[in-house]
Amino acid sequence: MIDIQSLTLAQLSKLKVHFIGIGGAGMSGIARIMLARAIEVSGSDKNESQMTLALKALGAKIYIGHQADQIKGADLIIVSAAIAKNNPEFEAAVAAGLPIAPRATALAWLLSDSTSVAVAGTHGKTTTTAMLTVALQAAGLDPSFAIGGTINSAGTNAHSGSGNIFVVEADESDGSFLAYKPNGGIITNIEMDHVDHFTSEEQLFQTFSDFIKTIKSGGFVVVCGDDPGVRKLIAMNANLDLKFITYGQSSENDFQISKVNLAPNGATAQISVTGRKTGELQLVVPGIHNLLNALAAFAAGSALGASES
Repeated sequence: MIDIQSLTLAQLSKLKVHFIGIGGAGMSGIARIMLARAIEVSGSDKNESQMTLALKALGAKIYIGHQADQIKGADLIIVSAAIAKNNPEFEAAVAAGLPIAPRATALAWLLSDSTSVAVAGTHGKTTTTAMLTVALQAAGLDPSFAIGGTINSAGTNAHSGSGNIFVVEADESDGSFLAYKPNGGIITNIEMDHVDHFTSEEQLFQTFSDFIKTIKSGGFVVVCGDDPGVRKLIAMNANLDLKFITYGQSSENDFQISKVNLAPNGATAQISVTGRKTGELQLVVPGIHNLLNALAAFAAGSALGASES
């Protein structure tokens, strides 16, 4: 019997995995990484898309539409949160007693043998995850990554890299980011959002606090020291065995931007690390928010050992 909570990558590599709702951004990314790691993958989605066509080209068995017999031969089922309980494949998997795991659990399996960084926050997660990934690639570290959007330079939303670092976008909206247990984290900001999931600000902060507690002891958390919500979160978790690395515009932060210049098609700023000027940050996308996202990526890259240059 497969225990989905303790499944190892070695065990996973011997299984046939079927995805119900394989065409979504998160599900397709996980399937892509499994295929790159020589895991047998099949999956279904209600519509054909660029995602399903790309997975088919990589070797996945893809079904358009949902039919009970399409799970035949599968050892393990990964199900999208968008799939209803009366989906014929889901019902067939339950009837057959097959182990069924949500997307977040499947991604946690893939992270388990890597030095992983989970990027969280109410806003800026996708951009910051992409910026960190591109920075690590530029440093020659070839990280694995799973992102909610496509990285333009890579042309994909997920990749199984040759390096040991794995960067993942961590979604707080349904609490799924509590599954990852990363070595490090980034929290860009905290604001009341996803009111369908969080009924109070207290619940929101408790969920982010729970996320910080999933980061492995001795790890790091890169946090926006300018954000009131993040400062409150740091105070709530100051006793943990984690290194809190702050970034922002205030001189009190470990990583600071100053001399900000904003233009319609880009932005520049001076970077200082613990008061020491290290160089200029240049972006081809506009906005102070993107400068801060890039600074978060710079800080996390430094924590992972990438060269500041």
